[in-house]
Amino acid sequence: MAYTINKTDGTVVATITDGTINNSTSLTLFGKSYSGFGEALNENLVKLLENSSSSSAPASPLKGELWYDSASASLKVYDGSAFKPTGGARAQSTEPTGAAGDLWLDTDDNQVYAYTGSAWKLVGPVYSDSQLLSGWKIENITYTGGSHTVSSMYANNVRVAILSKNTFTPNNASETSNGFAQINAGITLNSTLGAQLTGNSSQAASIDVSGTTNTSGTIIAGGNFLRADASDTTAGSIQINNDGGLVVGANASNDAFKITRSSGNVTIANVGEDKNVSFTINDGGSTKTPLAFTGASGAIALTGDVTITGNLNISGEYNASSSSVSTYDDAFIKVNNGNSEADAGLIVETSDTNDARMFYDVSENHWTAGENNSYSQVIRLTDATADGNAQKGKVLKSTGAGNVKVTSANLGSVNASGGAIATSDTSSTAVPTIGQIATFGNLWGGSAKTVSTTTPSGGNDGDFWFVREV
Repeated sequence: MAYTINKTDGTVVATITDGTINNSTSLTLFGKSYSGFGEALNENLVKLLENSSSSSAPASPLKGELWYDSASASLKVYDGSAFKPTGGARAQSTEPTGAAGDLWLDTDDNQVYAYTGSAWKLVGPVYSDSQLLSGWKIENITYTGGSHTVSSMYANNVRVAILSKNTFTPNNASETSNGFAQINAGITLNSTLGAQLTGNSSQAASIDVSGTTNTSGTIIAGGNFLRADASDTTAGSIQINNDGGLVVGANASNDAFKITRSSGNVTIANVGEDKNVSFTINDGGSTKTPLAFTGASGAIALTGDVTITGNLNISGEYNASSSSVSTYDDAFIKVNNGNSEADAGLIVETSDTNDARMFYDVSENHWTAGENNSYSQVIRLTDATADGNAQKGKVLKSTGAGNVKVTSANLGSVNASGGAIATSDTSSTAVPTIGQIATFGNLWGGSAKTVSTTTPSGGNDGDFWFVREV
């Protein structure tokens, strides 16, 4: 009678007639009264012991059948369509031959790899034994009131940073291996390492300005940046690379001090209406204002001595408000400098249209003065003479003795009526003329005047006789 061979689920695997064998599976199945069945039976037992160990998969596997793949040194199970690894990792120091899904523990580094079918990929940990703990590790850190779960970043078994969603103070420094007295929401770096984030950042919430020591020429400490929210100083110069320049004041458009540039020209402006600009100095502890601009009038006030190296050109009028007299320490004041030769001097304003003038007449080579276009030469003392006889045509001056010498002098004549000199005129110092001498006798009623060496004949009462001695 034939044998019916069933699987565990009752499915028929094979029907074997008496005296025959069946090879539809990985084992040899034999029928009733099969001669020599002992060898086949023993081989079946050996295959079961070694899980059909071979570099080639069994030809007719059944679902659930085990096969030890000697090529990859792994145990596999048939899932009805293919042999799949049974799980577990092979522990060895060298990379094994694997099948997709195999695991391998590298005993040198104590790291687990998975085989993708073409290469071994590291599963973990990400660091080898020689590298010590490196990378992220999930931990709980206690604080007053409980604990917080954090992600710690290690490098060579040293905690470099802690990633936390909470801000808290750890219970003790030893729990965080020091360097984390305060843990902030976000990433907190180990303070004992001088750890820092290096690279490019599109934006930052704040900058630490507590330090001023630069780590390199391009890594600048936060304390070396100028503050925009507080008064600050800089050891370097400030360059503004636009013509908008410098603006000082809360209201830039209506009330500010500006230094701007346009087409190479620089403008310093106080844009506030009727506002002043003052330049002050510290003179021996006292604040002084040597230069001030008055916004309401446009006036300029200068206080203190002024030294001008170049030319002083004034298009308006000079006005001294503190004194009616201008004084100058210089011995000379030069006008008309650099111009062609022309009359030049002083002009004094008068009530008429032609002011009074005193100027040097270049055509006559002498000083001239006058008013209303009527001018006369100004005579120097050295141009006058004490000898009008020898140097005729000169202006006279007296000698050291008070005398004046002339060839002749035209003096006053007898009065218009021809009468005698008034008897009351006793204080006149006028020089008497011949006519006055000739009529001198009229003062006493006489008329004839005789000058002779002998007694004249005749005569009237009051006549004078001048005796001319021989």
